[in-house]
Amino acid sequence: MRISSSNSIKHALALVAVSTLSACGQSEQGATAEQSPPVVSVADVVVQPLADWDEFSGRLQAPESVELRPRVSGHIDRVLFRDGSLVKKGDLLFQIDPRPFQAEVDRLDAQLQQARARQTRAASEAQRGEKLRANQAISAELADARKTAYQEASSAVAATRAQLEAARLNLSFTRITAPIDGRISRAQVTAGNLVNERATLLTTIVGTKELHAYFDIDEATYLKQVRRIPSEKALAHSRVPVHLALSTDERPAYEGRLDFLDNQVDPRTGTLQARAVIDNGANELTPGLYVRLQLPASDLYPAMLVRDEAIGTDLGNRFVLVLGKDAVVSYRAVRLGPKVEGLRVIREGLQEGERILVNGLQRARPGARVTPEQVAMATDEVLARLTRLNTSIEPMPIALQDYEPTPVAQQGRERRTSP
Repeated sequence: MRISSSNSIKHALALVAVSTLSACGQSEQGATAEQSPPVVSVADVVVQPLADWDEFSGRLQAPESVELRPRVSGHIDRVLFRDGSLVKKGDLLFQIDPRPFQAEVDRLDAQLQQARARQTRAASEAQRGEKLRANQAISAELADARKTAYQEASSAVAATRAQLEAARLNLSFTRITAPIDGRISRAQVTAGNLVNERATLLTTIVGTKELHAYFDIDEATYLKQVRRIPSEKALAHSRVPVHLALSTDERPAYEGRLDFLDNQVDPRTGTLQARAVIDNGANELTPGLYVRLQLPASDLYPAMLVRDEAIGTDLGNRFVLVLGKDAVVSYRAVRLGPKVEGLRVIREGLQEGERILVNGLQRARPGARVTPEQVAMATDEVLARLTRLNTSIEPMPIALQDYEPTPVAQQGRERRTSP
């Protein structure tokens, strides 16, 4: 029993010693961790020329739209297009049974030959009558009658010729062709059906090479845009860029130009209709689509851009952590602008050349040292896209550079800095 008690005491002392050593080791490791600066990701502030943009909503319309109706009555022989396909001007779309019209052409052609034969005979009689009257072989009345008969025969030839031309025209109308290039709808009438002249709707065609986007702008936007255009003639060839996005696009995917401003502002809404021309060479767009459009609202200016996740919130204020000398972090309050291609515009608070923390903000404190790891603020692809979308901005007249319009109530309008 004594031996057992002694062994128990020894085991207890050993456990106390091990626990003490373990606690000391953990304390030393904690002190070392506190002394080692945390590793954070830092990036240089991006300075990129950008412009402010006003955003509107609108609908696409075709500049050319045709309702195809027959110009003669008859039975449809053939339908020669595929529903919804692209067609070229002059393509044969419908064929009306031409046989009745061809028969009418043949009848009038024969009638014209008869009229010409009568005209020839009347001409001979008139010439003979003039000779006989000169020799006083017939009376003047009889000679005049022969001359009148020739004139009537000539008129009959002209009338029959006109009827023949009309019949040939009607025959050509049995071939219904596309009057414009564009995309055709479905056939409303199939082969074998009777169609009536200028009444039956056969199908529709809309031009798709270029599309028009109609949208309403407020008075302030109108004043800014009209000052970019020196004359009415220049409006038709304006280079005021328009960026366009579909309802499923996160960013603008198409570019166009402003080419029309209406002649008056609606006093009820304070808006005016505008139009942009959008190239649709790839035939991806179709009339009726809902679109978002952006118009330049300012000149280009050097914008400070940072990652959105680099921005912290402090009691409603926004801030970033700036990396200073000796890798010491400092607090910097900032004023935010819009978000652009995943980057946030900083209106105030940063300067070109500064580096900020973009990852690991929770591990750093103002006044503390950190171990920085350099990363890129944005990819080359993002910067190239921003450059491409903003290089088309023409300088705004000096009188408008500091222009701040009175806010006008408008539905669906949003101020952005870049697409």
